[in-house]
Amino acid sequence: MCFSFKLEALTPLAILLLSLAASPAHSQAPAVVTVRIDARKTYQTIANFGASDAWSCQFVGNWPAAKKDAIADLLFSQESGPNGQPKGIGLSQWRFNIGAGSAEQGEQSGIKDEWRRAESFLKPDGSYDWTHQAGQQWFLKAAQQRGVKQFLGFLNSPPVQFTANGKAYATKAETNIAPANYAALGTYIAKVVAGVKQTTGITFDYVSPINEPQWDWSDGGQEGSPFRNEEMAGVVKALSSALVAERLPSKILITEAGKLDYLLTMGDKPNRGNQLAAFFGDKAAPTYLGNTPQVAPVLAGHSYFTTSPATQAAALRQQLAARVAAVPKLTYWQSEYCILGDNGGEINGNPRDLSITPALYLARVIHTDLAVANAAAWQWWLAVSPYNYKDGLVYIDKNKTDGTFQASKMLWALGNYSRYIRPGAVRVAAALADSVSAGHLLVSAYRSPNSKQLITVVVNDAATPADLRLELSGRRLGASQSYTTSATTDLQPSAPVPAGQVLHVAPRSITTLVSELR
Repeated sequence: MCFSFKLEALTPLAILLLSLAASPAHSQAPAVVTVRIDARKTYQTIANFGASDAWSCQFVGNWPAAKKDAIADLLFSQESGPNGQPKGIGLSQWRFNIGAGSAEQGEQSGIKDEWRRAESFLKPDGSYDWTHQAGQQWFLKAAQQRGVKQFLGFLNSPPVQFTANGKAYATKAETNIAPANYAALGTYIAKVVAGVKQTTGITFDYVSPINEPQWDWSDGGQEGSPFRNEEMAGVVKALSSALVAERLPSKILITEAGKLDYLLTMGDKPNRGNQLAAFFGDKAAPTYLGNTPQVAPVLAGHSYFTTSPATQAAALRQQLAARVAAVPKLTYWQSEYCILGDNGGEINGNPRDLSITPALYLARVIHTDLAVANAAAWQWWLAVSPYNYKDGLVYIDKNKTDGTFQASKMLWALGNYSRYIRPGAVRVAAALADSVSAGHLLVSAYRSPNSKQLITVVVNDAATPADLRLELSGRRLGASQSYTTSATTDLQPSAPVPAGQVLHVAPRSITTLVSELR
């Protein structure tokens, strides 16, 4: 049987699902696929693309200068070599792990892996030592020197001096800080903001006091503490008061949900879920934080456990986008992700894989978060990893003083977005004219902050190449430059594509096309 329909009759979600569901084994792509872009129809403004310094940067920041500089270039550089080959992926935000002091406790911390312990600026006598976390502070400055302008400090646990059990993880699977210590925690975070500025010249634009409050954090795997919504509200209000008292400009980023479901529903975590409603929905609720000074109007969540299958991932993100849009001035950030778990059998987090396969999966996640959930920011977990897992952009030997390093394809896949879609860029409407025939193609488009360029990212996870032509409404396109990440290339530039000409997309690749706007 043959069915026909008009593209404009489909919702954006339906178009995406048709694109994801089509199989090149059962459909033949047309000679040229038209990508219809409407620069007049706009969506979210991009805030940043980022990654965190946990936990390896505490050691790698003390490696030999040539090696740590090379790693910093891979993460932050916006420069290119003589042949136009990018030196790095140009991250626009850097997340700094404000440690709880488990490193000073050593084996007594109960955290088995030394690399997952973290130093604290707060000493047992109540004074502060700003020489602590030196390796991480080196990366802060290295990021700034390479053009990063946004910085965020986050806590996995309150400092051990304030926790209920004197450790940086919750041995009883209960919130590991008493309400009597909320004010002290707020003051501590404010002092860290001021102290890091004094030492490095960098002020954290954001501070995130609580990470993934839905998990119990009781196994000693890393620093962490669960929090109920009312406890989170108490911590945030105390931190708000401390920042205001110290006249610090840092905004408070909240929710950092362990998976996206907890932003919208209580799920299996009583009093730890339904965070959008708890903190930004009901103004009469005791947990409401929407008008609390210094609280950023941002709902932050982690994409873990919600990325497969693709149809369910898209449906959840469409629901999230609608709920966020219903709250005036609220935006959504995807603030932490790596390939974790078995993802419905599609891909497993274990083991490490430097091939294009996890990079393509990652690109699909980024695309769906940006193009369906309307994420204004997208942030990766471990920038530098020593583990045999799909959690790193750059991989290193598990050596505290020196070692070798490798860039993963996931680094360059993220770079197809982070290097070219800069803060202030605006996503615009983009759709495949024949999404069924296009097979495994995902396309999103962005207007540059100065409105002089159009950035189009194409993910092709099929084993066959594709030919695309951009068709733009509202503006005229000039010449384009493409950058491709594939099994054999890392953001490799190609010859410029004249206006109106076909873009040749390699099989199993991520391609970014930077076009002049006229």
